[in-house]
Amino acid sequence: MPLIAFALSSSIALAAETLPSSVNAALKAAKIPSDALSVAMIPLDSNAKAQFYRADVPSNPASTMKIVTTWAGLEILGPAWQWQTELRANALPKNGVLDGDIYLKGSGDPKLTLERMWLLVRDLKAAGVDDIRGNVVLDRSAFILDPNEAAFDDDGEASDRPFMVKPDALLTNFKSLRLRIRADGERVKASAEPDWPEVRLSNQLAIGAAAPCETWQKRVQFRMGQATPQLMIQLVGEVPAGCIGEKYIAAFDAPTYTYQLFRNLWLAEGGKLGGKMQHGITPANSVLLASTQSSDMVSTIRDINKFSNNMMARQLFLTLGATQGSAADGSTTASRSAAVIHRWLQSKGMRFDELVLENGAGLSRKEQISARHLAELLQDAWNSPLAAEFVSSLPIVGIDGTMKKRLKDNASIGQAHIKTGTLKDVRAVAGYVRDANGKTWAVVGIINHANAPAGMATLDELVKSIRKP
Repeated sequence: MPLIAFALSSSIALAAETLPSSVNAALKAAKIPSDALSVAMIPLDSNAKAQFYRADVPSNPASTMKIVTTWAGLEILGPAWQWQTELRANALPKNGVLDGDIYLKGSGDPKLTLERMWLLVRDLKAAGVDDIRGNVVLDRSAFILDPNEAAFDDDGEASDRPFMVKPDALLTNFKSLRLRIRADGERVKASAEPDWPEVRLSNQLAIGAAAPCETWQKRVQFRMGQATPQLMIQLVGEVPAGCIGEKYIAAFDAPTYTYQLFRNLWLAEGGKLGGKMQHGITPANSVLLASTQSSDMVSTIRDINKFSNNMMARQLFLTLGATQGSAADGSTTASRSAAVIHRWLQSKGMRFDELVLENGAGLSRKEQISARHLAELLQDAWNSPLAAEFVSSLPIVGIDGTMKKRLKDNASIGQAHIKTGTLKDVRAVAGYVRDANGKTWAVVGIINHANAPAGMATLDELVKSIRKP
């Protein structure tokens, strides 16, 4: 049964009976009441009527909030925007010696990887530096962070996962270590990358009973101690024979990780370092020795949306406040970012009074937006000259990203670009769906309920309902 349609300006709530029968059936099977679901579906290139259900209710959108952040980033900063990280000094080196401090200045790069840091170090060597006699000064001043910000409550399930990493103006390599295990012969081998003397593995793994290799992480515990300064990681459990696996974990605080990464890469290239890590501001008259630029904005939002990368989304969100905001917008960069986005919306004649932005990634219990407004933002992006760049950043149903394993039926594969949202009591979808006539709709579905994890089928049915003739 199709939804009852009405004008876009209407705010009349529809009855639950008007939802597609397949959606109602999925809600019932998941034991989710219909008033936990919000829906907005807007035709983008046809004369069909927009369809809504509880579309004006403020809801926690989980990671579909990344649509707000990435569309704002793409339009405000532009598709060619790049972040730059610099190595600077008070003077040029003489005979290979840098007689003073070296400044590592960040700008909030969301993807400053180990490989790019290695190239930056090599460029420093190519600039004639062999011996740094001073300290390594980390300039993280691009972001003003709230020192009292509480860590996201993940219910104790993933505190060491890279997606929980907090933002930083000088964040490198996602602040992560890659732990690799290999169950060969009679023992389990374990290693960490980067392989630093500051990281020590206590390998207490044993060969376990035969089992599917994809289950190995459920059989192993990773226990991290305090970095004092060496970080001890204890691996306890059993790994099925013949299995190979890897796990990424977040380690150290951001400045310590960045310093250790720079220091170890520098020493590995034969460089000398006489000082230690310090924090400070790069002098205005400093000399540029080497720099690295990120990928452009189009590539960045693709990484964020395809794989729902929280850390990269938070870096982009803060970059908006750092570059476009002012002290009048708030004392922290996050508050300035929220103000920038609200101003941007208002400049388009869009007032999202219910919109609450905490970090722009959706990794929040506070963030909220209505389904109607999220769909209107998708409509705004569709009508932009940058539509192709934005739409292509979203996961393709049944093909890639977070939608790779969903809606694998032949009628749905490749027919929609959908951003997903997942929190403990939230499931959401938002994106673009082609109907049976080849016309495109902006579609948003948000479930806020304790049984939301069982609601994925409901949202899949919502997407499929557009596909039906």
